[in-house]
Amino acid sequence: MSATRYVYLGPEGTFTEAALHTLPEAATRELVPMVSVPAALDAVRGGEAAAALVPIENSVEGGVTTTIDELAQGEPLMIYREVRLPIAFALLVRPGTALDDIKTVTGHPVAQSQVRSWLRRHLPYAVWESASSNADGARLVQEGRYDAAFAGEFAAARYGLHPLVTEIHDAENAETRFVLVGRAARPAAPTGRDKTSVAVWLAGDRPGALLDLLQEFAVRGVSLMLIQSRPTGEGIGNYCFVMDAEGHVTERRVGEALMGLKRIAPKVRFLGSYPHAGDRGDTVGPPPRPGTAEGDFTAVADWLTRIQDGRY
Repeated sequence: MSATRYVYLGPEGTFTEAALHTLPEAATRELVPMVSVPAALDAVRGGEAAAALVPIENSVEGGVTTTIDELAQGEPLMIYREVRLPIAFALLVRPGTALDDIKTVTGHPVAQSQVRSWLRRHLPYAVWESASSNADGARLVQEGRYDAAFAGEFAAARYGLHPLVTEIHDAENAETRFVLVGRAARPAAPTGRDKTSVAVWLAGDRPGALLDLLQEFAVRGVSLMLIQSRPTGEGIGNYCFVMDAEGHVTERRVGEALMGLKRIAPKVRFLGSYPHAGDRGDTVGPPPRPGTAEGDFTAVADWLTRIQDGRY
């Protein structure tokens, strides 16, 4: 395995590359762009790279289904880090192009949903065609195949383009969450502000099946930060759920919740415990409810041990 190589969703100039450069270790790694999320993750599975950074969630469009499905159902990998990056687009054109000259535009499909209103106001007659990534759209403009591309402003210099309009976004404070994924191993030590991700399969399509899963977290005071359903490919009504819960797998409340899931669900896949990349200071969410803090679980475990030992 190449311990010094990190791969990412390319080509050069993507938001994923920009997110990767926010990690301190990126400065000492060989950074290699890949043509797709599956290709990046397969490079890790095959030992060609130590880790891959890929997008997993967008604040406008929601989950990146390709990444979620790969992590839930592909050969097992584990999340080690997450990065949240503010997203604003620039309209990149070849030098000399004016707004009135633009008849065709391109970008990643997720970008389209984030600039749709701007397009309707400023380029109502432009034809949109999707590209495999925003940076690839910039490359296609460079080659003359389209008049303009929506991409990060930082991609302009790489492809010899001009940012005709900058800071384009329909939703204020839009951001994308990325995850650094490696091969399965022991999770890093808890930091006190972590999250744990799992994929859980339902035990049949019956009333209350999802509620049973959620209660394993609720009764232990573990907040769910994300829950997304994905089809398993085994027929209509067959779903798995990818969940992000606050806390680390080594915490009693989180560990017990996962054991509860394993007890009632036909399949549970641990996807990682890793530092939360939120912007809410030193804590993740509100303080635990009374009786659900880590010390409370330790205290009742000691209480039960005393009873079992006859030490009332």
